[in-house]
Amino acid sequence: MRKLIVCSLLTALVMVSACTEEPQPDKNAQNQPAQAEAVVQSSAKPENNKDDSFVLVKGGAFANKKSSYYGKDTKLPDFYIGKYEVTQEEWVNVMGSNPSQFNGGKLPVEMVSWYDVIEYCNARSVKEGLKPYYSIDKNTKDPNNRSEHDQLKWTVTINEGANGYRLPTEAEWEYAASGGQKSGSFTYSGSNNVNEVAWYWRNAGDKYLEGDWTWPAIENNHDATKTIGIKKPNELGLYDMTGNVREWCWDWYVGQDVPQGAMRVVKGGGWIGDIGSAVSAFRGKFEPNGFGPDQGFRLVRGE
Repeated sequence: MRKLIVCSLLTALVMVSACTEEPQPDKNAQNQPAQAEAVVQSSAKPENNKDDSFVLVKGGAFANKKSSYYGKDTKLPDFYIGKYEVTQEEWVNVMGSNPSQFNGGKLPVEMVSWYDVIEYCNARSVKEGLKPYYSIDKNTKDPNNRSEHDQLKWTVTINEGANGYRLPTEAEWEYAASGGQKSGSFTYSGSNNVNEVAWYWRNAGDKYLEGDWTWPAIENNHDATKTIGIKKPNELGLYDMTGNVREWCWDWYVGQDVPQGAMRVVKGGGWIGDIGSAVSAFRGKFEPNGFGPDQGFRLVRGE
């Protein structure tokens, strides 16, 4: 089943990989070691009781002119979002085992479904003495879930006022990736040059790949996830919001191509995908029970 899901993921990624303007490669990008260790103080707690690997995002209207929310009546309150994607080390510390295809403590965790991530949010909240943000009912099928392939369909609801960890909404994710109130109106998270900020199929392996996207080329190039925090951060000091792994959001995907309630939103593109899916405003989608080697997440906590 896992192979079937991954194959379906790769097929979908091929479809979004074509017809995009070619960026100039970062000449230094390929000199970064694939398993380099980033210094991340993920266990230290500052006085405000927020993990110091979280960034306070000041709320307001969208300032990035390239955002899909720009010019719309959308204003967000302050929130904290993870400076990095959740790592395998963080996952194992909470869940006890590592589902990832690529192994490394400072690599982002992957091969996690939306349901896996929801459980992680609650488990980490409990571990740190916080009130879980979600209520999970595994015995009641979610009436809003219209997926034909999701056999779980857990009913997941929000505990209003809870201070525990959660997934970002699509709007929160895009607001943070776009630079918040400090936005430079970049196409990608922190730059108009994708190679400055992202690991994607061309630069995530032994060498920078030319030509068209093909899975054999990616395999032969040993493309993989990379240690968090190596690339340039965005205006808010957030890393890897473009590329490395695609990131789960809370929301159901709403679009003309699929019925509402069939898929959850994913954002940011990943090491398998092309630059089209790495644009901050790009709206990705995935079955909530789906998982793949480029599917991960980052956490949010309320202000």
